Amino acid sequence: MSPASPAVYRRRRIVVGSALVILALLLTYLPVAILAPVPAASAAVAATEPVVTPPVALTTPGQGSSAIGLVTDGQTRMLGQSGSTDSVPIASITKSITALVVLDELPLGEGEEGPELTMTAADEALLQATIAENGSWASVYPGQVLTEREVIEIMMLESANNYAYTLTNWAFGDTAAYLAAATAWLAENGLTGTAVVDPSGLNPGSRSTTSDLLTIAGLVHSDPALSEIVGTAALELPQLGTVENSNTLVGTAGIDGVKTGTTDEAGFCLLFSADYVVEGQTLQLVGVVLGAADTDSLQASVLALLQSTESGFQTVQVVAAGDVLGSYSTAWGSSSDVVAAEGVTATVWSAVTVTGDVELEQVDGAAAGDEVGTARYTVEGVTLGSGELTVPLTLDETLEGPDLGWRLSNPGRLFG
Repeated sequence: MSPASPAVYRRRRIVVGSALVILALLLTYLPVAILAPVPAASAAVAATEPVVTPPVALTTPGQGSSAIGLVTDGQTRMLGQSGSTDSVPIASITKSITALVVLDELPLGEGEEGPELTMTAADEALLQATIAENGSWASVYPGQVLTEREVIEIMMLESANNYAYTLTNWAFGDTAAYLAAATAWLAENGLTGTAVVDPSGLNPGSRSTTSDLLTIAGLVHSDPALSEIVGTAALELPQLGTVENSNTLVGTAGIDGVKTGTTDEAGFCLLFSADYVVEGQTLQLVGVVLGAADTDSLQASVLALLQSTESGFQTVQVVAAGDVLGSYSTAWGSSSDVVAAEGVTATVWSAVTVTGDVELEQVDGAAAGDEVGTARYTVEGVTLGSGELTVPLTLDETLEGPDLGWRLSNPGRLFG
């Protein structure tokens, strides 16, 4: 065989050299392509409609004025009202303020009796003066010994005007000192629509608004001793026998307080509170009806207002576990839905609107069940608990990464 010509050798060197260059390039490109970061998956958020609940129509009295609210975390939230919002006479509902001001000065714990008061001739004279002005009264005699709690019980349950004066004279020294303390207390609690000119409420100058009265009912409910007292239908007191609550609705429809009031100027009035259970949670409703024509219409108005309010509570499904709220898709053809990891409900009252916002993280590959975002829901309206709800979002299926073939054949996607 004759030796290869120089030209053949040159061609061989070119072929071998080219092969070595290609091999070198492949050996360089292959690990880079394998290890190069891939483009993030494209995220899409699913369109969702707001959750909207219908409004409740409150049954309000045809005469006088009314309001009802919800007490949560020590704050009273107005749910609805009717009639005048002006400051009007409130009759013996005034005694709720009297009790609160005294207990602010001389507090009682739950079940506590407090100091003893010995009745004097001055207290007997208060009884005679109350009878003379045709006010509500309870008997008293010099030497009679009652505890602070018992005096408040008689004042609140029997609505005894003379005991309102006995209590405030004992706590503050005289009526003028009490009224000064009451005026300061009203200002401290932001009750700008309320004024008191006597401890009993017989004077029509003792006035309030329906809005302020809801706050006052909430304050009664938050006082450990007073909330016990106003929720008592009847009790036995030494020397006085049975003391019955003038609020005969106590024990009906969850009602556990607060105070009746009746004068010619105020009409028939009731400041009330009631327990209502929703989804195992006990709610405290407070309300007031002022200026009713008689006891029957007053009580009917209270029950109708209360029951129509309770009908407005409902639990709505904000999102169910597994609801699809978005999706991911990749350049190499892998895809997965994004789903709610858990269901969330909200207990609301009357008309509310629940809107959601979905935030998805940047991912290129992840396993089914991995958390990849958050859905946040806002409740506009009256809701129990927080008006802001969050739900973790997870992948429904595994979002696979690219295979070797895709990596090697898509340098523009990897390095572009």
